[in-house]
Amino acid sequence: MADYVLARKSRNIASNMVHIFLNILLGIGSVFVTVLSVSPVPGLILVLLSKWRVFAVRGRYLWLNIKSNLVDMIVGMSVVILTYYAGSAILPIDFILAGFYCVWLLFIKPVSSEKAALAQSLIAVFLGISAAAIMSASLNSIVLVLLAFLIGYAASRHILVQSNDKDFTLTTLVCGLVFSEIAWLCQTWSIIYTFGATGIRIPQIAIILTIFAFVYNYARQAIIKYQDDFRFKHILGPVVFGIVLIGIIVLWFSNPIFNI
Repeated sequence: MADYVLARKSRNIASNMVHIFLNILLGIGSVFVTVLSVSPVPGLILVLLSKWRVFAVRGRYLWLNIKSNLVDMIVGMSVVILTYYAGSAILPIDFILAGFYCVWLLFIKPVSSEKAALAQSLIAVFLGISAAAIMSASLNSIVLVLLAFLIGYAASRHILVQSNDKDFTLTTLVCGLVFSEIAWLCQTWSIIYTFGATGIRIPQIAIILTIFAFVYNYARQAIIKYQDDFRFKHILGPVVFGIVLIGIIVLWFSNPIFNI
């Protein structure tokens, strides 16, 4: 019996080590294969291959599986897209993205608490909108609007599923629509903050929508918590903080020198 337990533990340790190695390989490989190939295709293929279990199901479960894994796929694909648009030279941003993606795969993604779901969703919003804004700068504005809807829908759904809400279809669609509306308003004046030769580029709209997603979720939780006793004062702090922060960003950090 003792030998069986020891063998079982050894297999578990070996399995965990293989799992960690493959995640690190995916995190580093998806970034640097994109840089070396000067194409996002190999990196995107690696991300999709890592999600093979999502697609290896019967047709009736496929869409449900895709929706359940949208946040993870958005993060992975965004890392690849951001790497590609940073350029073909190896820059500090490539190491930052590779390191972050490894941390995401090993430590952030596996956690399933409500707070973790919120953090995961905010990360997906920030990276996803950043990639969409940079990618759509040379494309039709409808691309950013559609991608913003998908990201807003996915982030909202990820939070609501984890909080065990029974009916969240309308809430997720509304969140997606608000995201697309804000994206449509912002796309005519796209501001991207650059940081020297590091390759780091942060679109203003990514910051705005991340703040909005946080306030939106806080307000939703407060409405559910207080129900009939809900008062605006219950969400006054975060709402005012969000409005002031967005106002500061728009009014004082929209210098045309950043305009793309």
